[in-house]
Amino acid sequence: MSQSNNMNIDLFREQILAAAKNKTPLSIEGGGTKSWYGNPNSFAKLDTRPYSGILEYQPEELVITARTGTPLKEIEAALAEKNQVLAFEPPHFGDTATFGGAIAAGLAGPGRISLGNLRDFVLGARILDGKGQDLSFGGKVMKNVAGYDVSRLLPGSMGTLSLLLEASVKVLPKPAATATLRCQISQEKALRVLNEWAGQPLPLSASCWIGKPRQDGELTIRLAGALAAVKAAIPLMNAAIDAIEVDSTIAQAFWNDLREQRLAVFTNLDSVDTLYRLALPAACGPLAIENTVGDIALEWHGQQRWIKATGDDATFASFKALAHTHGGHATRFKQGSSVDPSKQRFTLLSEQAHSTALEAVQARLRAAFDPAGVFATSRLP
Repeated sequence: MSQSNNMNIDLFREQILAAAKNKTPLSIEGGGTKSWYGNPNSFAKLDTRPYSGILEYQPEELVITARTGTPLKEIEAALAEKNQVLAFEPPHFGDTATFGGAIAAGLAGPGRISLGNLRDFVLGARILDGKGQDLSFGGKVMKNVAGYDVSRLLPGSMGTLSLLLEASVKVLPKPAATATLRCQISQEKALRVLNEWAGQPLPLSASCWIGKPRQDGELTIRLAGALAAVKAAIPLMNAAIDAIEVDSTIAQAFWNDLREQRLAVFTNLDSVDTLYRLALPAACGPLAIENTVGDIALEWHGQQRWIKATGDDATFASFKALAHTHGGHATRFKQGSSVDPSKQRFTLLSEQAHSTALEAVQARLRAAFDPAGVFATSRLP
């Protein structure tokens, strides 16, 4: 390791120990492209960007290891040279997105439904805990673990457990062939055929339905895999939905815009409105949703649903209750400028099933890794 990177780690440790001594939390931040996500805070920032660079890339082993401040686009460019990808398609939400920020946010793009979530690809991690200890967990191969699989706890922790220094993630070859199909279809039929196809050996890698709750909308699906498999699947699917194949350039732009939330269903958020995210089980059908603003979007075969509506507490409570009824949960994902930023963004553990056991596990983790509350920014409750 270079002297400058050793100095960066020493500086991080000094910041952490000072915060522990003064009992003033630190808010970890990389490129700041997801600073709006989660509960807000005004604590001092710990900037990860100086600790940057790809440490090891083994294309033949399908593993890349990089420092937390490495630009995400640098990671993806290195993989592209070897015809490989981050299969979970992490959103950037800006040109300055970092590798560590993507892991901390734990967000995945359209490919999550077919290949797994971000945490499924994290093999190992190196962290500084709230006591300034330099700790490593996991490795560079998939293996069984005993106790807490800490490297898998970090995705989605939003910097509230420790400072991520480095991570090793599994990568995959870029699919040999892709095709995108599109049709007009009701939400009910879209959910039915998507769940039927998900149980069949078809190269279905992503889906998105956009429309009004009780009207026909536009279903877009992506096939990815071997050329023969993709070609064979198209007529089978068209027998059920009568779709057209989308030009490859237009299709790529659509999936990128979906991942980065640049489509109209996500944008033009009024100042008093909120973009809600509902995470639901696969078997959940159409929901009775009232007073939405514009279209709604269904991703991951309906397991992730995006709804724009007013940002008041009563509306959020209704979405939480609706999601809970179906075995899921709701999040105030992105809020308009006039919505009180101090409002709780997530469904609390206490509001979920088996909450007592989950809260006990969370408390033990925080006590073990951050006893002084250095990372207790409440960005994630």
